[in-house]
Amino acid sequence: MNVFVTVVLMTIVIVASVFFLNRPQIMTVSANIPDDFPPDEFSHSSFERLLRTYVDSNGHLDYQSWYEHTDAVGQLDSYLAAVTQYSPETTPERFVTSNDALAYWLYAYNAYVIKSILDRWPLESVTDVKAPIEIVKGFGFFYRLRFIFGGRAYSLYTIENKKIRAEYRDARIHFVLNCGSESCPILRTELPTDDALETLLQQAAVDFVSDERNVRIDQKSQRIVLSAIFKWYEKDFTNDLRRRGLSADQGLQAYIASIAPDPLRKAIAACVGCKIEFDDYDWTVNRTR
Repeated sequence: MNVFVTVVLMTIVIVASVFFLNRPQIMTVSANIPDDFPPDEFSHSSFERLLRTYVDSNGHLDYQSWYEHTDAVGQLDSYLAAVTQYSPETTPERFVTSNDALAYWLYAYNAYVIKSILDRWPLESVTDVKAPIEIVKGFGFFYRLRFIFGGRAYSLYTIENKKIRAEYRDARIHFVLNCGSESCPILRTELPTDDALETLLQQAAVDFVSDERNVRIDQKSQRIVLSAIFKWYEKDFTNDLRRRGLSADQGLQAYIASIAPDPLRKAIAACVGCKIEFDDYDWTVNRTR
């Protein structure tokens, strides 16, 4: 056997081993759908009540209290039982509008993140959920774990990128999806659907850029310091400008200015020649302190 063939065979064995060890881990939910669940649409009311109970005014979640209240854990499981059974793909008749479908993917994503943290509580960071071979940071949590949406198993990565970003092309979703970490957008306790979702998305965008943890302007050092979310999804934000008929020549600065309240918009306009920098992402679990 020549060297080339040996190398090829060894490569195949290594790749196969990686795929086997990192094979998907399906997460199941053992619960019944809420008794008051509507027969012909999809309700997020039970999840909304839980968020109003356990999310504080700063958007942090009291995982410890939620974990200690087994009834509340069961209520989340019941909501996810509905997510497991229905989805815009498999039961489209329950999702009349595009916003109804988008709301499902956004809220179900957030609910599965919370469920995954509660199942492993106490947990310092979602990145502590490791795959046997951690190919990239967060691989175990966002890629390997699989969750059931309408009878079909998807990773959180797939839901975000293939179901939400690719299908809806609305950059504001990055201000609502919550990855269970400090640098994520805050958890929101209202879960509107249909036309009301537009109001939520717009408010979430304004709130995100208005938070100095996400957008900081330092005129003295000529810097604009942004959340890493703007770095990771820059194309989503500049493409959003183009879809709205706005110039994307100034990139992220133009996008932020397009949704920012007046004081921030003026500060951005005054920061001529400012350099954009990005903060490190804090993956610490977004728990109450």
